[in-house]
Amino acid sequence: MRDSNDDTRHGVSRADAESAVRTLLRWAGEDPEREGLLDTPRRVAEAYGEWFGGYAIDPDAYLARTFEEVEGYDEMIVLRDIEYESHCEHHMAPIIGRVHVGYLPAGRVVGISKLARVVEAYAKRFQVQEKMTAQIAGCIERALAPLGVGVVVEGAHECMTTRGVHKRGVSMVTSRMLGSFRDDARTRAEFLRFVESGAPRR
Repeated sequence: MRDSNDDTRHGVSRADAESAVRTLLRWAGEDPEREGLLDTPRRVAEAYGEWFGGYAIDPDAYLARTFEEVEGYDEMIVLRDIEYESHCEHHMAPIIGRVHVGYLPAGRVVGISKLARVVEAYAKRFQVQEKMTAQIAGCIERALAPLGVGVVVEGAHECMTTRGVHKRGVSMVTSRMLGSFRDDARTRAEFLRFVESGAPRR
């Protein structure tokens, strides 16, 4: 059985990570030795391993296997409403939202689950939404060399709702258009229609 204390990641031991959590608890005014907090450092370290597992993943590897036997299919492919959970790199607060991706194939396509995995790989890192949007689009462009790529990301930022201005019900929308999605207004409009048609009605 593996000793959790031997869990060293990125040059930091599990013991050091748990010690850092105890320090933060003391700084916040708590006693990390009281009964309710004794296991908190371990739980936080385990949660960090899950929340930030994207650093151990190469998103490009997910799209390494592509398919060319598509009977000449050359119309737009869109996968919308990919839910994600990330964390803001400025305050380490959650970002929760959805991603919509689309591309215009140039002879090669990829399994749709792999697109969702690419989103997850980038989301499970400390992020800035604008950067994550560009990273997802760039990964698809590198792997498939399509005629165009479009990515739209929606996110609710807890760093804005639970601190600072305390504004709830606000979402941020970012987009990245490459190739024909940027150069051709009709292609871009078609993609955005696909995305909007999946939006929940209020």
